[in-house]
Amino acid sequence: MGSVRWAFPCGAWRPRRREWLLAAQLVQPEEKDRIGQFVFARDAKAALAGRLLMRKLIAEKMCIPWNEVHLQRTSKGKPFLANTVVSINSNYNFNISHQGDYAVLAAEPELQVGIDIMKTNLPGSSSVPNFFHIMKRQFTETEWDVIKSMSNEWMQLDMFYRHWALKESFLKAIGVGIGFNLQRIEFNVSPLQLEVGQVYETRFDDHHHVAVALGKQTGFLQKDSDVRSMEPNPPQFTLLTFEDLVASGIPVAPEDSTYWDNFCSKQESPVQQSSHSR
Repeated sequence: MGSVRWAFPCGAWRPRRREWLLAAQLVQPEEKDRIGQFVFARDAKAALAGRLLMRKLIAEKMCIPWNEVHLQRTSKGKPFLANTVVSINSNYNFNISHQGDYAVLAAEPELQVGIDIMKTNLPGSSSVPNFFHIMKRQFTETEWDVIKSMSNEWMQLDMFYRHWALKESFLKAIGVGIGFNLQRIEFNVSPLQLEVGQVYETRFDDHHHVAVALGKQTGFLQKDSDVRSMEPNPPQFTLLTFEDLVASGIPVAPEDSTYWDNFCSKQESPVQQSSHSR
């Protein structure tokens, strides 16, 4: 069993009633309830897609029937498989991220893995210089030099989010949460310009950066972008449809028609952010 890289375009997903109710049946009741509490439809779709990605992986790669999968979270919030019956493929490590227009999953046999996706967006209520000032402690001086060396504010933001994805994927792989001093780690990104579809980290399009951190079970972690000599052909992301996402699904709960009414009552996204999304 090899590496897995999946992406689902949750931002473009406009679920029909049948799809939304089916998806809700395919996750654990406490997950369904938590997702139903999101204020915006955008966030509910992304969170639900993330849970479906994990269950698809466990059902298809670890050979545990969908309706027998039991997911829990570590104290740091990282999801893990809590089944007491161990699968023959239980050495899979997996992680998800959802932000912007995609939910993504990375999985590895034997290796620890963390993934993060970031969409380049203008700050909602602040100028770019003020936003950078607020975020000053998140990067080292060297990293800020690279970010601010870009020729205009949009490119600086793009480089900011590229660095952010790298750091977040690293922290998720080692299993630490908020409170970790991000200046303890530093990334020297190269090349400065990423091409769409070219794998160093990964760039899905002109707005989305994805980074995957890999490491041995017991310690030192490296970035996908730093291990090209070890892995000359890093795995490409497969873009899934909704039908792909639920292909192995077995309902774990009865249909709840009120869940669709709840979803329909939600605004897609905050008005202020949507005005900056293009």
